[in-house]
Amino acid sequence: MNAQPAPPADRSDRLRGAVSGLVAAVAGLALAELAAAAVRPEAAPLTAVGGTVVDRTPVAVKEWAIRQFGTADKLVLTLGIVLVLGAVAVLAGLLAVRRLPAAMALAGSFGAVGAVAAVSRPEATWRDALPSLAGGAAAAAVLYLLVTALGRPRPEHSPAGGAWAMDRRGFGRLVAAALAASAGAGLAGRRLGAFGSAGATASRAGFVLPPPAVPAPPVPAGADLRVPGVSRFLTPNRDFYRVDTALVVPRVDADTWRLRIHGDGVAKPLTLDLRELLARPLVEHDITLTCVSNEVGGPYAGNARWLGVRLADLLREAGVRPPSQGGPADQLVARSVDGMTLGTPVEAVMDGREALLAVGMNGEPLPFAHGFPVRMVVPGLYGYVSACKWLRELRLTTFDAYDAYWVRRSWAAQAPVKTQSRIDTPRPSADLVAGPVAVAGVAWAQHRGISRVEVRVDGGPWQEARLGDADGDDTWRQWVWRWEATAGRHTLEVRATDRGGAVQTGERTGTVPDGATGWHSVPVRVA
Repeated sequence: MNAQPAPPADRSDRLRGAVSGLVAAVAGLALAELAAAAVRPEAAPLTAVGGTVVDRTPVAVKEWAIRQFGTADKLVLTLGIVLVLGAVAVLAGLLAVRRLPAAMALAGSFGAVGAVAAVSRPEATWRDALPSLAGGAAAAAVLYLLVTALGRPRPEHSPAGGAWAMDRRGFGRLVAAALAASAGAGLAGRRLGAFGSAGATASRAGFVLPPPAVPAPPVPAGADLRVPGVSRFLTPNRDFYRVDTALVVPRVDADTWRLRIHGDGVAKPLTLDLRELLARPLVEHDITLTCVSNEVGGPYAGNARWLGVRLADLLREAGVRPPSQGGPADQLVARSVDGMTLGTPVEAVMDGREALLAVGMNGEPLPFAHGFPVRMVVPGLYGYVSACKWLRELRLTTFDAYDAYWVRRSWAAQAPVKTQSRIDTPRPSADLVAGPVAVAGVAWAQHRGISRVEVRVDGGPWQEARLGDADGDDTWRQWVWRWEATAGRHTLEVRATDRGGAVQTGERTGTVPDGATGWHSVPVRVA
């Protein structure tokens, strides 16, 4: 007699199998989180896989994600990974109803994926694979436990519905116990991770900024025009934009932090701790930072008062000469504690601008999200070639010899900030009332300065706006233009001119490879 095909699993079988797969995945992630606390936070599978996805995502997709989700892009990525993991977990649970060994292999395979991702990350060692491997093993074990506790998988000739020996209540208790154990492991992992960063938290809490040897002059009284809806002249730390690839913000202990300066043309390599760095004269300077991913009119620009050591002085102390003085290195590669690399022109750092190794931001120690304890700030350059956070190494080399992280991903090696202006008020598609309307915003051309801002309506003649007082050439300037609005639909446009006389171009280009161009326009309706 010919063998008959196995009858399909009934709905109850499939439901319990799917639940078993999901519970196994939760258990695996929880144990991996606990194991990562003993290795390093970056070794956790969600973080490792997320970082690898970020590294390998095409530039166009990254730019789309930033446009769509802004600073929530990392949260969206993490949720996406969780959803994929959940789908695979359900598939493994359904497979376990019939083929338990294959299902266990599928459950454990995500551990292998996480391990490969973890060891491929910058600064990784073989130990970074352990949390993901432990999590994969835990997921496979829990799946085995749940399925075998219910009964052996259905033999090929058994009647439908005969697979599960445990009743619904007993299965529920077993699931609840597994989830409780997972929650305990996950909570323990988080607490151990927090304990591991407690030294960093305490070091920042106890860090008192030294007074500057060269204090910044007071912000001119007329720099902030106090027009409702316009960005504040100095951006509060909590509102300052953050764009980076770190899914977990590094928390560096200031007491153990070290900076190494070495490479081509370094006559005297330096290794400094924070106390030694702060023994040098500190400079206070107002600088506007801009992200190269900022589209025309976008939010990724902010202005702050920075406190730090002049980077040029430190390089000269190490014996470095810029290329214009015969130095062999034209690129300064900054490396952060998470392995990110940024390449900055040596000539720009040493041409007299206030390029800083910053320790303070708006009168307080750097927030962890903005690079505590030390970061780079270089006026006039986009952040991806100048503003390395969580700094730990400076290496002198050449642009021909080395491509930094973003350059390997289609961005330009050198990226001076382009002249930009933005309308903050009125907002796009605003409903206005006919009569006087304040059209206002900010404009920037760091290290060149802004000399003029003009506004026009519906493609008409350009009208000069009133500028706020300048606070040097390295910060943005507020501007305002009084418009006698008339009924109808209108389009407002703005352009700026830098102090060298160059007028902001109206040609629209995207952010890749070296920053967006074009005039910001805002459509409005006037009643």
